[in-house]
Amino acid sequence: MKKISKTTKINIFTYLLVIIAFIAAQAVQSAGLMSSSLKGQLIPICAYIVMAVSLNLTVGILGELSLGHAGFMSVGAFSGVIAAASLEALIPIPGVRLVISMIIGAIFAGIAGILIGIPVLRLKGDYLAIVTLAFGEIVLNIINCLYVGVDSKGLHISLLSNAEALHLEPAGRIIINGPVGASGITQLSTFTAGFILILITLAVVLNLVNSRTGRAILAVRDNRISAESVGISVTKYKMIAFVVSAVLAGASGVLFALNSDTVVPTKFNFNTSILILVFVVLGGLGNIWGSIAAAAVLTILPEALRGFSGYRMLIYAIVLILIMILTNSPILKSFWGRLSIRKGAAVHQKGGGIR
Repeated sequence: MKKISKTTKINIFTYLLVIIAFIAAQAVQSAGLMSSSLKGQLIPICAYIVMAVSLNLTVGILGELSLGHAGFMSVGAFSGVIAAASLEALIPIPGVRLVISMIIGAIFAGIAGILIGIPVLRLKGDYLAIVTLAFGEIVLNIINCLYVGVDSKGLHISLLSNAEALHLEPAGRIIINGPVGASGITQLSTFTAGFILILITLAVVLNLVNSRTGRAILAVRDNRISAESVGISVTKYKMIAFVVSAVLAGASGVLFALNSDTVVPTKFNFNTSILILVFVVLGGLGNIWGSIAAAAVLTILPEALRGFSGYRMLIYAIVLILIMILTNSPILKSFWGRLSIRKGAAVHQKGGGIR
């Protein structure tokens, strides 16, 4: 009988953790024990988990610092909103329209990832971080100037103008109104859809990391010169990781945007990119399970601290600092290392006794 590897066990544990959390949340919600504020956080938690896992692919696994991940989220969000509004009459089934909107949002975010990745991924370190930061701000400013409407003739798009320049028919509808963003959105997102998107994200990322392509990406991260010397195309594998990350962020953006009736461009600014990066760093670079836990806990925490009124963000900041100190403490790392060694020795000794 073939022995299951440690990596496979961790991956299975990650899937089971997500499934158990979903079942528990559904049970609590069905029993009426969940507060309305927490119910409202369920879909954003799913979106942020997908964002954290996808960014971890770039930052933790590829080893490149990206500060514009919210840019891909916004591309997916607003293209998904446009798709959902345009298909409303053609596809009346909400679930089907949500899936199609997610696919469209993911595709547009992937295209943005390719366009920005071609010139950017030749850079590294601080230069890459600055350029991705600039990308996020460029996307934000473009959407601030974007006006989109729909009528019987189809979509009308205008830049650097106003909604009147769309020349919509009287029965037409404005989808995106510049800095005001999108309003009157039909809410299609569900907690179940978010759960399925998380599973798809985990399947994509974990299978990619454990594949031949994933090993090449890890080789590029660990030693770029050595990877090039054995014939690994650094730009190619960087692009794969970057575009996959962007596609997942785009799908997450659609889930997030179709959860509310109004979405403004400033929701996807630099602060959102930093928030997602905090999830990744606190969860551990390259640690997918850690990204899931950090995204869930830190999304719930500000709402849980609402009873502390004006002090809640101060407490939130203190908790972040303490978590950073604890997770990077040499004493704790040494303790867990010794514990792991003792556990391994005990298992080995037990196996020897059985033989």
